Amino acid sequence: MTSHLDTRPNPIFDWFIPIDGDGNHIGTSEPERMPTFDYLRRVVDTAEKCGFHSMLIPTRFANGLFDEKSPLAETWTTVTALAAVTNKIRFLVAVRPGFISVGLFAQMVATLDQISRGRIDLNIVPGGIKGDFERLGETSDHSTRYLKAEEFIVACKKLWEYPSPVYFDGKTIQLNGAICSPSPQGSPSFYVGGASDQAINLSARQGDTYLAWILPRDVLSAHLEKSRIRYRSERRKARFGLRTHLIVRDSEEEAWAAAAELLSMAESSVQKQRMKVNSNTNLEKKTPLVIQPRDYKIGSHLWTGISTVRVNCGTALVGDTEQVAEELAQYWEIGIDEFILSAYPHVEECERISEGLIPIIEEKINLRRVQK
Repeated sequence: MTSHLDTRPNPIFDWFIPIDGDGNHIGTSEPERMPTFDYLRRVVDTAEKCGFHSMLIPTRFANGLFDEKSPLAETWTTVTALAAVTNKIRFLVAVRPGFISVGLFAQMVATLDQISRGRIDLNIVPGGIKGDFERLGETSDHSTRYLKAEEFIVACKKLWEYPSPVYFDGKTIQLNGAICSPSPQGSPSFYVGGASDQAINLSARQGDTYLAWILPRDVLSAHLEKSRIRYRSERRKARFGLRTHLIVRDSEEEAWAAAAELLSMAESSVQKQRMKVNSNTNLEKKTPLVIQPRDYKIGSHLWTGISTVRVNCGTALVGDTEQVAEELAQYWEIGIDEFILSAYPHVEECERISEGLIPIIEEKINLRRVQK
């Protein structure tokens, strides 16, 4: 009998562009490595050389890893420049509908797609960091943002179908003869994330991939099954991505020591900024000013310590190479098709993970196929 694992391809592995800055320590007032174009290009060049499929570039309007006044590389300008100097690697660009008119945005994507020769995908982020929308004058309520996000995707698709006037009369978006020419040559995919029912419904109706932050496997497995049901109701096939940080060393003891070192210079002022931003979200924690390596541990290998100084995804898998490979293989087994990974600092850890971790994950997956 054929197992469902036999018909599933090996997972895709992506890396991350650290637009906030980078280094061996996080949560300080300034990064050890500034997010200059030269440094971010070095990260992307390393990932391309190491064979990663794509690079996630986030979007935000103030630094979310160091002091909020610290330099931040703007998403769209940065990814356009990086696309022009790379050859193979794709870019998954995070977008918050509402700040740019959809007609102009469709043209921007089409142009970037031409520059990159079809290497662009879009991560739609309807919600986001508390107060981030308001920084730039966007005050729509949370429920309206999901409606706007759906109309945003639908309108983009219509604009890209063919270069003729498009008319769209939505509740939040209207187009009156808008034209986008040329259309993207690469058919950008839409990734949609979020834990709410609104996010799951949006992904099932309009997304190509549902993107989740890492959670304990039993929790995530139930979440994915809920998403599958919604996808089936739309007569669409579900595809799942998983976003996580990694802290991988030769031994588990060394990995937890690295976790402690990563936050060893974190400043209370930065922690307080993150507590304010993360309040009323599932990232909210009671943050100690001194973080011990085993604080924020969930189960054997999940660790949420990064969330004390970082907005958005703040959970890491921590362990030795075998342990982390086994964890990720089990996430693939419950349905994850694509892993979006990151680790500090992003150049050296990209090489470590591509050379030492990913081959073992693939071995474990292939062994599962034989055993099934």
